[in-house]
Amino acid sequence: SLLLHNATRHTPLAMSQGAKTVVATIRLLVGAGQAKPAPPVGPALGQAGVNIMGFCKEFNAKTADIRDGVPVPCKLRVYNDKSFDFDIKSPQTSFYVKQACGLQVASARPGHSTLGYISMKHIYHIAQIKRKDNAHLQAMTMENVCKAIAGSCRSMGIGVVAKPEDIPEEFRA
Repeated sequence: SLLLHNATRHTPLAMSQGAKTVVATIRLLVGAGQAKPAPPVGPALGQAGVNIMGFCKEFNAKTADIRDGVPVPCKLRVYNDKSFDFDIKSPQTSFYVKQACGLQVASARPGHSTLGYISMKHIYHIAQIKRKDNAHLQAMTMENVCKAIAGSCRSMGIGVVAKPEDIPEEFRA
């Protein structure tokens, strides 16, 4: 009797007050303005019971000011009443680095072949963008954020130079 009383006292009260709990967290990488019910978005959301068209419309509206096709990381939280909300972050560092170098893909053999060069000026601008929406990077100094991005560049087969003028002629756009 006591066990039943405690169970009924806490559970229905929490539900009647509209307490929402997160039942699923889904991470997606979708092109800005290109969310469609087709794979990979549809199946990922369908398994969680989310209104797929509702998400697609909201996502496309939120990313309307971003150039179409830019890969936007999205963290979607699904609640027990099947409602959802999501956060949009800035594109991945590798996307910005490839854009700055005019590349489609990174090197298949980093350390052996250099596909392009990037200046510290470009790295600094990328660091400013990435720092805005990442609490971990906000805790770091700008110098350390730039060093981390420079390391990412080298791991992609992209050389890092101090000034834009130092980029070799054959790699200039």
